[in-house]
Amino acid sequence: MKTKIFSIFCAILVIASGCSKSLLDTKNENAYDATSYFKSQKQFNEAIIAGYAVFNHGGMMSREWYFNFDLLANDASPAFSLVGTELQLADYSFTNSNEDLVFMWASLYRMIFRANLALKVMAKWTPADADEEKLKKQYIAEAHWLRGFGYYYLVSCWGRVPLKLDFDASLRNEEPRAAVADVWKIVEEEFTAAAKDLPVEYENQAEDLGRATQGAAIAYLGKALLSQHKYPEAAAQFEKLTKAPFQYELDPSFDHLFSEDNINSPEVIFAVNHLYTTPNTQYYMFWGWEGADGKTAHTGRAQEYGFNDWFNVIVPDPLVAAFSYPNPQNGTPYLDPRAALTWYGSPGSGGDIEICDHCPSGPLLYADQEIFHDVPPPLPNTWRKYEPYEYQQYTEAPMSGINTQVVRFADVKLMLAECYIEQNVQLPAAMTLINDVRNRLSVQAVNYPTSLNQVNARIAVRRERQIELAGEQSRWFDLRRWGIAKQTMNAERPAGPGQHAFEDKHLLLPIPLGERQSNKAVGNDVANDWN
Repeated sequence: MKTKIFSIFCAILVIASGCSKSLLDTKNENAYDATSYFKSQKQFNEAIIAGYAVFNHGGMMSREWYFNFDLLANDASPAFSLVGTELQLADYSFTNSNEDLVFMWASLYRMIFRANLALKVMAKWTPADADEEKLKKQYIAEAHWLRGFGYYYLVSCWGRVPLKLDFDASLRNEEPRAAVADVWKIVEEEFTAAAKDLPVEYENQAEDLGRATQGAAIAYLGKALLSQHKYPEAAAQFEKLTKAPFQYELDPSFDHLFSEDNINSPEVIFAVNHLYTTPNTQYYMFWGWEGADGKTAHTGRAQEYGFNDWFNVIVPDPLVAAFSYPNPQNGTPYLDPRAALTWYGSPGSGGDIEICDHCPSGPLLYADQEIFHDVPPPLPNTWRKYEPYEYQQYTEAPMSGINTQVVRFADVKLMLAECYIEQNVQLPAAMTLINDVRNRLSVQAVNYPTSLNQVNARIAVRRERQIELAGEQSRWFDLRRWGIAKQTMNAERPAGPGQHAFEDKHLLLPIPLGERQSNKAVGNDVANDWN
């Protein structure tokens, strides 16, 4: 799947050459348009693969995605080298022209466009046999999943957005903004439709890793319901993933989840595959995309976040502080063991103080790295998660193959716990779910009592999500779902020189200026030049 999922989109217009006496009277068998190209099972598969390819387009997981949501939620803070559109996200000076956000909007709609095309051409496919009939159902389900994914993040980030539910609508740019409830309804319908015909797992695991499964559809349906505070309905979906036919389990190794082999973890429900395949394409994530850079699909995250490389961000002090809290059993000061698995830092910070544990030359002290020679203590805390520094001292170029975790089983367990806690039901079961995550073999954090009341259980699950999912682009959505984004961000990042306050408008992202200018129905429906 890694070599296929990001193939070039194959609806190609071939211009006919002039050897026929009358092109008007002769059907050119080599001329295609976006819909006439698709005839064979292989080509229908290409229509679906084109939708997955968008995961590595601008604004998505190859680069901007992690900057967007980590910086907005204070899961990353600027280091000295961070500039431009990313710095605007960190200091809340971004506008409706911020390229990182504009690219994300465009890519999500591109994913929807490609899903709409796939659904249109699939309707005309007459399968040759039972195997093709099964594949047709699967491809249609995948198209619904991709469309659901696009609208999930559009409504989560921008609220009221245009709905384009067929190929013809995708060709127009005149759809008005739909009500938030209507968009969520579509999201629920898409993931419900996807879950019906997606496989629990693919028969050809090596070939199809990275495609959406039934579990991915159920997980996102649950996330959509949870986002709307539909706790009983969300819990019902998450509960499905904890029993047969699903076999998800927590990975014993926390580090394995953020390694190049993490797609094979039993914890992964959906991850975006990254792979450096084409020589001399290290910088494709700066908008090279498909075609110009072959099939390469790596991510720049390790290089961008890495302290021994571009060093664009550090781990914020409030996030570091969150790992120190009262011992759940006796109230004494406690440092969560995941600190040393999440960041590098000085002795006393809780982070890992050595790099290169698996390098041929042996371990190296973090404090001895050349970049810190003139830096007085305490040293900045920098990302260990998603970095290769336990195996190499430098990344050398932005060509990481560490796959992006999008939803994993620990996340599902914590969301299910949240559903129980917010309903004030099954609190012991909720605490058991939280303790399951804490009991990971490589973590072994002190367990919470299962007798906590709702208030304390809520504190526990929110802390657990911040710690377990740090740097995984979850906190932005968590803070807004909990209704505490403004107060949290203004406490963690007080307004002052170089830092704007978090205002009510920041609960939604600004509608891109280009969209407002090209779609008058949207342009005339924007308040305060924002959303």
